[in-house]
Amino acid sequence: MFVVGQAMEESGYLSHLSHRLFRHARTASGLMLAILGVMGLLSALLMNDTIAIVGTPVVLALARGSGLRPQPLLLALACAVTVGSVASPIGNPQNLLVALHGNVVNPFITFGRYLLVPTLLCLVIVYGVLWTLYRKELGGKSVTHSRAPLADPELAGLCRVSLLVIATMLVVKVALVFTGVRVDIRLTYIALCAALPVLLGSRSRCGIVRRVDWTTLAFFAAMCVLLESVWLSGYLQWGIGELGLDVGSPGVIMTVSVVASQIVSNVPLTVLYVPMLQEVGAPASAYMALAAGATIAGMFTILGAASNVIIIQNAERRCGVTLSFAEFARAGIPLTAACVAVYWMFLAA
Repeated sequence: MFVVGQAMEESGYLSHLSHRLFRHARTASGLMLAILGVMGLLSALLMNDTIAIVGTPVVLALARGSGLRPQPLLLALACAVTVGSVASPIGNPQNLLVALHGNVVNPFITFGRYLLVPTLLCLVIVYGVLWTLYRKELGGKSVTHSRAPLADPELAGLCRVSLLVIATMLVVKVALVFTGVRVDIRLTYIALCAALPVLLGSRSRCGIVRRVDWTTLAFFAAMCVLLESVWLSGYLQWGIGELGLDVGSPGVIMTVSVVASQIVSNVPLTVLYVPMLQEVGAPASAYMALAAGATIAGMFTILGAASNVIIIQNAERRCGVTLSFAEFARAGIPLTAACVAVYWMFLAA
């Protein structure tokens, strides 16, 4: 996905898409709302990490073109890809685990039934909180948009093919989930197939690969080693068992998910928790609480979700701007608490 994102940016196709998606936003507040809506929707359809990769240069360009400080819009992007991905079984890896291995019949219908409305409410809450925090900075400011020509039409065409590959493979994956066919089209397969048009068809393939954000990829590799070590130690599993909690209660599920995801990340936590729910015969609402809690945990701190790291590392590499832990937490902690409350009210009813 990093290869596709880099190619889209270098070809100018990303700027082209950005203009089409956000050209109607005429004020800073409208632009923030558009980022939340568009990126949130795309995250539910195309996996949140993918949108984090391609969305960061878009948001940076929008901020630069409008004379705005990038941090509020980057924070909006981070929240959008986290919250928006909750409502779909293919929005993020932990949701997919719940859909495939949990007691979930017709995953898209089940996720939509339990999580769509609270997700929309949470996006509204995100907008309200961010606007409150940054109203002095963004209030009353107008934004302008300009459409830049494609820098490399041939590479842009290959990017279109890559996006078509992603969309097609995701549709196939969705169809397999709907029909109950247990064929595992892994996200890594989708990412590799999406990169092939660029790697095989572009004459600038070597430069594109060289300019990929390898620092972020190395960071993820190191984090995976650390998290696997924590997981294999067994302390987290032991701690949950020793507390004697009602593991099937939506409130307990979401609280444990938010806290534990800061330690071992949300995907390993989901792998651990699904068998616990199976053992107690938990209903579908419990699995939805796990999907929501493990995902919303990504807003609590920067390290709560891989998408946060992608966004911040990309911003630092491209423009030298960053989101500090303090600035992220100032919005992330209250937003996490508010969104957990919203999902809990819907799931406990």
